[in-house]
Amino acid sequence: MIPAMKPSQQSQPNILILFTDQHKASVLGYENHPDVRTPNLDKLAARGTHFSRAYSQDAICMPSRCSIFSGLYPRTSNIFNNESDTSALKNAVSMQSVFKNAGYVTAAFGKRHLHEGADKGWDIVASHHVKESPNDNYVHWIGKQGYAHEYNMDWAAEFGRGAEQTSFHNEELPFAFLSVRESYLPKGMTMEGWTKSRTVEFLKQQTASDRPFFCFSSYYRPHQPLTPLPEYYARFDRSHWGKGRNAGDGIAMPPSLRQPVNELPPLFQDQSSGTNRIWRFDLARKYEQLYRDCLAAYYALVEEIDDHIGEILKTLEETGQLENTIILYTSDHGDFVGAHGMAEKCAMGHNVYEDTLRVPLIVGGPKVIGKATHDGLVELIDIYPTLLELAGIEIPTLEQPLQGQSLAHLLQTGEGTGKKYIVSENRSQATVITDRYKLGVWKKLPESDPFDYTSFGDMLFDREEDPYEIHNRAGDPTLNDIERHLRGLLEAWTKRFDASSKP
Repeated sequence: MIPAMKPSQQSQPNILILFTDQHKASVLGYENHPDVRTPNLDKLAARGTHFSRAYSQDAICMPSRCSIFSGLYPRTSNIFNNESDTSALKNAVSMQSVFKNAGYVTAAFGKRHLHEGADKGWDIVASHHVKESPNDNYVHWIGKQGYAHEYNMDWAAEFGRGAEQTSFHNEELPFAFLSVRESYLPKGMTMEGWTKSRTVEFLKQQTASDRPFFCFSSYYRPHQPLTPLPEYYARFDRSHWGKGRNAGDGIAMPPSLRQPVNELPPLFQDQSSGTNRIWRFDLARKYEQLYRDCLAAYYALVEEIDDHIGEILKTLEETGQLENTIILYTSDHGDFVGAHGMAEKCAMGHNVYEDTLRVPLIVGGPKVIGKATHDGLVELIDIYPTLLELAGIEIPTLEQPLQGQSLAHLLQTGEGTGKKYIVSENRSQATVITDRYKLGVWKKLPESDPFDYTSFGDMLFDREEDPYEIHNRAGDPTLNDIERHLRGLLEAWTKRFDASSKP
């Protein structure tokens, strides 16, 4: 149980977490992306602090989200993939529970994908998924609007069937290579449009409340299926590789797109051989139009979300809530978007590449300094203690203490955290990241696993000389001391956060 706490006598700030699924950190206007324009996220970054080296605890949806909302590393929660069946989080105290106990109204709109204790403490929920919110969800709503078939055609681009709890769920429908095709839905009827509308409705209602709010506005995209609305898809020139939209010369090619397949981890090699009927990277390497369509579809989804975020920020301003709201934008993990010849996240086959580990992170609002960029290392697990401190809420005494580090002092003064390294870990690979180097160490998997990653060899990158992580330097004699040091850091970290220590 959480000890009873009283809110501060002063008016406490609202908390708004704007969240996306699988947003690669470099695919943003303020990151100088050659094709993508995100004026609203750029504006948000301009009034707050943008973290250029923020990392996910595990580049998979549920483990990452559970780390954020429980404040615990995956090795403590024992959640390393989306199918994890563990009771380790049963008694965990979620971030929203602490805010609720401090007098906040807590609401979640869109995709939550949380487990056990990490999903407790919401006053209001409305999800994309029926299982998450049986009484208020997008699937039932879109059916009532008369667009169940159109939605199912979008969903089937990746899954070859309709979404759960719809009339087409068990019916075979046409899939699409790399899960790309234009949406059949009208504007405003996408999952993203629905999430924005529910968020805006809630924010307007809160103007009549005497309680602060903690709102999680969570978008399903730019996660696949990559089915953008035609008007957004048409913004990108897919006719050839060029220098990007800003140059008016075709879509830009990722520098590592044509990396030889034999240099990639085993699951990447497997998917590049054509074993997966949707992720046909063998065809994309032969017919690169598939890649260009894939990149453009992903970018279009990012730009749609940016428009929706703009409407949310406008609502805050028009209702007089903007100046008293701490706004945080981030994502659970990234996406390859063509890097190394891959798309989506190839989740179980690695946990090392910058493309999927680095995430966007912006924090702005009261008690946060103005426009600033912080280049030091931070982690998504830091969000929980940070928001509590910014809101003036004391971190309660917990059975399992929070494992992140508050960034509030940094946000208020601009001074760094002093972190020398961080670790991201999934079931197959643990990676230690420093300012310049990154070492991914494969873990021993059950014999039933189809791939022996340890025989492929560990992965070491010098990000200063090789920012696109093409050249694996593990075993390079000139980096022996660096590699030994990184292994020592990882060993010390695993001892500190013992996997057997469960909440």
